This record gives sequence, C-alpha cells and structure tokens, in this order.
Amino acid sequence: MPATPGKDTSSVDVASFIDAQPVGAFQIKLLLTCATVLLLDGFDTTAISYVAPPLAKEWNIGKAALGPVFSAGLFGLMIGALLLGPLADRIGRKKIIIFSTLAFGVGTLATAFVNDVNALLVVRLLTGLGLGGAMPNTVALTSEFSPHRRRATMVMVMFVGFSIGAALGGLLAAGLIPQFGWRSVFVVGGAAPLVLAPVLGLRLPESVRFLALTGRADARVAQLLSRVNTTATFTPATRFVVDEPALRGIPVLHLFRDGRTLPTLLLWVVFFMSLLELYFLANWLPTVLSDLGASISAAAVIGAMFQVGGVVGTFVLGAVIDRFSFRALALVYFIAVFAVGAIGQLGHSAVLVTIAIFVAGFCLVGGQIAANALAAGFYPTSARATGVGWALGVGRVGSIVGPSVGGILLSLKWGVGELFMTAAAAALCAALAAFLLGRLAGLGGSGKLANVKSASLG
Repeated sequence: MPATPGKDTSSVDVASFIDAQPVGAFQIKLLLTCATVLLLDGFDTTAISYVAPPLAKEWNIGKAALGPVFSAGLFGLMIGALLLGPLADRIGRKKIIIFSTLAFGVGTLATAFVNDVNALLVVRLLTGLGLGGAMPNTVALTSEFSPHRRRATMVMVMFVGFSIGAALGGLLAAGLIPQFGWRSVFVVGGAAPLVLAPVLGLRLPESVRFLALTGRADARVAQLLSRVNTTATFTPATRFVVDEPALRGIPVLHLFRDGRTLPTLLLWVVFFMSLLELYFLANWLPTVLSDLGASISAAAVIGAMFQVGGVVGTFVLGAVIDRFSFRALALVYFIAVFAVGAIGQLGHSAVLVTIAIFVAGFCLVGGQIAANALAAGFYPTSARATGVGWALGVGRVGSIVGPSVGGILLSLKWGVGELFMTAAAAALCAALAAFLLGRLAGLGGSGKLANVKSASLG
C-alpha cells in the first residue's frame, strides 16, 4: 500500500506500490535512458555489416572472409547475455548496464584501429560481451519500475531504441564512409557510449526491487518511490519489502526450481525459434528478392519493410500483450507462419510480397520484443536478469543457426517456395511453445506451478 503524507507506514510492499501508480515522468525518463543504451547497442551491433564492403576492399579480402567476424560478434553477444545477466542479479542492474556500455564503447572504438581480420575477430568478440550484457539488464530495470498493467508496453517501447539504433547505423554509415572512411563509423559508435556512461552513473537509478530485497537500503528505496509518486512520504521507520523470496546460491539454478523448469524450457524454445526465424529473414531476404528479379535498390526497399513492420508491431502489440500475455504471443507467431510461407509464394507480385514481408516483420520482430517483456515479468527479482539473459543467450544460438541454415538450403538449390515454407516451421514451433506457456498460466494456482505467480505467465 502506498504511504501517504503524514501517515506512519511500518511496511510498504514495493511491487504493490508501483502497480498502484500511473506511468509518470520518472518512469518515462528511465525508459528513454534505457532506450538510449539500446539505441547505441543497436548501432554498434549492426555497424560491422554496413562497413563490410569498404573494409573488404581496403584489405583486399573476399567478403566471405568476414563471415567469422560476424559470427564472433554474435557469439560474444550470447556469452555476454549468459554471464552478465546472473551477475546483475548478484550486484545490481545499474553497475552492469554501465559496465556493458563502457565495454561495447571501448570495443567499438578499438575496432577503428585494427588492421587485419584476426584482430578484428577478437575485438568484435569482446565488443559482443558488452553488447550482450546491456540488453537483458535494461529490460529487467525497465520492467521493475513499471506497473504490471503496463509492463509489456513499457519494455516494448523501450526496446524500439535498438531498432532505431540499427537503422541509424545504416544512415550514418552512408554519410560518413564516403567522406571519412569506414573507420569513422566505429569512432562515432565507440565515442557515444563512452560519453553516455558517466551520465548513466549520475542519472540511472538502481532497481528498486533489487534494493528492497537486500533489506539494507530503505532510505534509497524511499527516495526512489518518492520519485515514482511525488506525493508519497515515508517515515524513517518505514520498511520496504518485496513479496517474494530473496533467492540464494547460483541464480541460473533458480530458473529450474519452484515449478519454473518447464516454463523456462518452453521460453527458450520461443526465443531460439523466434531469433532463428528473425535472423534468417533479415540476412537472406535481400538476396532472395534479388534472385526473384528485383533490382538491388528495390530489394533493399522491399526488404526494409520487415523492420518497418517490426516497429509498427512493437507499438501496436504492447497493450495486447499486457492484457493477454502468452496467449496473444502464440497468435502473433501463428500469423507469422502464414506470412513467412506466403513470401515464397508471392514473388510474382511486388505489392503482395511487400505486404507479406511487412506482416512477417510485424509478427516476428514485434513478437520477439514482446517475448523479452514477458520473460522479464515471469521471473522473480533475484533471477530476473538471469532469466532474460539466458533466454536471450539461447536465442542468440538461434540467430547464428538461422543464417547458416538459409545458406545450406540455398546451396542445395532449394526453390524459394520450399525455402520459406521450411522457414515458417520455426515460427510454428515458437507459436506452439507460446501456446503451451499460455496453457500453463491457467494452471498457475495448482500443481507444479503453485509457486509461480500466475500473473507472471497469464
């Protein structure tokens, strides 16, 4: 219950207090701050793909030689998510977000000074560690300051920062490379996080739920909650609690305790299949469209509708996901099955294939961002960054597998129709896993899920 001016409240439940508040200026500023981190994350993640052609020309190497560099970056993202998520559950979100921002800033800046593929591979691997650590912790932090009824919307809107950063990477690369060379892209991409890091140190709050669970930071919790609701006051005697246990030991193990084993595995299936599908389409759509007869510029424009659809889907789906949770996510992925399959059947019509690509982006990009929000809501505070980080880490395996599968199928001379019908199977697997998670939500009050809050799943 929220404390009120002049009222001596002995105990305040932090989650209930936040859930009772409207989304205010404090939460919006936090959302924008975390979105800025992800904007730079998105820029630095995709920058290497935009500079690949001039880099390969300067070094006189084949473009295929950069394949391991791309994979190293994705591998670093996976390791960063797996390692820094659990660490944040031990020492706090803020420290890891700042560390990750510094790490990918230094790594990106260092990329501007390498002179051979081997050095580039190592630097991109280390840069990926920072990039992978930023994402699950910004998701967790935004989630923990958001009222339950708006949590998915807040996280999804925040995540748009990543898509904007990825798009800015292309725009800036197009402007910088002709004037200053490919290295200038990494100078800009590395300097910006280094400037942002001290700002984060001054302005970014620590997770109020994390602080409350420590039981040693009541004054800091009171200060933060007073910023959430500026009319609330608390006495020095007020104690702040979170209605969940402070989990001890190795955070990863708690993903498989208290009825969370099956939901965790199903969530991993969603992330693996979703990111496999997403990266398959993002990497191969321009090539396939070109093979179907589209010009290079037309293929780029039509392929871009995938990301446009994703941004639209992110904004549209937030309120739906907040209300219907995994049941809505299952429906979104099920629609994606038909959209992806249709891409391979509609190559004769630029208009129809553009619509199919837009719908696929709406469902797959929007669905993946919704899955991030739902994962954050599912796990308790002591394992939240771990849960999101490991789901993203498993998903990153899918992001590596997806483009490889596409390359293998194309090398086997598969037709476009067969290629996209096979790709649609990944979306179907994600839909079925999300559907089962929705079914488990209905069992939240009994059986193995008795210790899992039903609100987290359903």
